[in-house]
Amino acid sequence: MDPLEYIELVFTDYTLRTITLGTAILGAVCGMLGSFAVLRKQSLLGDAISHAALPGIAIAFLITGTKDSSVLLIGALISGLLGTFWIRGITTKTHLKSDTALGLILSLFFGFGMLLLTFIQKQPNANQAGLDKYLFGQAATLVESDVWLMAIVTGICLIILLLFWKEFKILLFDADYTKTLGFNTKFIDILITTFIVLAIVLGLQTVGVVLMSAMLLAPAAAARQWTNSLSFMVILAAIFGAFAGVFGTAISASQTNLSTGPVIVIVAGVFVLFSFIFSPSRGLLFKQIRIIKNRRDLELHKTLAFMYHIAETHDNISHPHAIKILNNFQGYTTKTLKELVQKNYVTIKGNMWSLTDEGFNVASNLYNQQNAKDE
Repeated sequence: MDPLEYIELVFTDYTLRTITLGTAILGAVCGMLGSFAVLRKQSLLGDAISHAALPGIAIAFLITGTKDSSVLLIGALISGLLGTFWIRGITTKTHLKSDTALGLILSLFFGFGMLLLTFIQKQPNANQAGLDKYLFGQAATLVESDVWLMAIVTGICLIILLLFWKEFKILLFDADYTKTLGFNTKFIDILITTFIVLAIVLGLQTVGVVLMSAMLLAPAAAARQWTNSLSFMVILAAIFGAFAGVFGTAISASQTNLSTGPVIVIVAGVFVLFSFIFSPSRGLLFKQIRIIKNRRDLELHKTLAFMYHIAETHDNISHPHAIKILNNFQGYTTKTLKELVQKNYVTIKGNMWSLTDEGFNVASNLYNQQNAKDE
């Protein structure tokens, strides 16, 4: 399926259009809220909440006996919020750190959820089939009402972000200072966490319990490599998340037997890998280029300073002894000498070199700085 054919299908096919819109909106809201989780160093929070939501889904089914997604997601929301407040309680009331609390709640709730799913599957009621889709997600089950729900939650999230932007920003970077300004840090913290839980619960049907944390964190991790601005990071993370949803849906739709959720997560992972390598400020490629450039500049300066030392300690630098000293210097290379000539620091006549006036002044400063460091 070529791109034009896929775009045409998005506008004509109800199922594909619904899934594409749903995954794009989900990716955008997860990217926005995931930025706060990443910057608050709560990367495991998404994993813990998504796993904590599983028993809520099972209990909601046991109480109602229906597989209505709205009812099941309400159960997941209650269970996820309960797990979140347990994590907060453990970290504030005990000496355990947040990573221990997250791991404890994650394993406890997920184990209880799997136990309930096993119990449900052994019931004679045939209606229990299909609950396991919440483990790995099944985007094909999205309907228009699910997309509208995602859009409404995303809209509310945007409004809250705009209203409390200043408070969120201050809390992220200096919680103690936020308290001194008189802000209710507990309320702001609960507000952020509640919306993260909402985003995770919305994504369970599409991506599943197991992979939802990647959907929350990958766009934010990719965006973090490109900027130091919180506002730009949130926007960029939303764009990465939306594109991951659209591209992941397109790839899974163009191939047979490819689950949409895992493909979306893989696409998001590709964005992260690309950002880790090619981002100008933090990318590994540009970082290596800067290291090579700095090493070359260091060799250049050391050679220039050594030339100054030779010129100062020898009356005639054309003497073979002086030339031999330079040739034996570790920082000296033919390429370095050519660069010095290009910068007009050195002139060469035959096999002889000499410092220009500009080169002599620069070399003098470098030599004095080097001696000051040695002292």
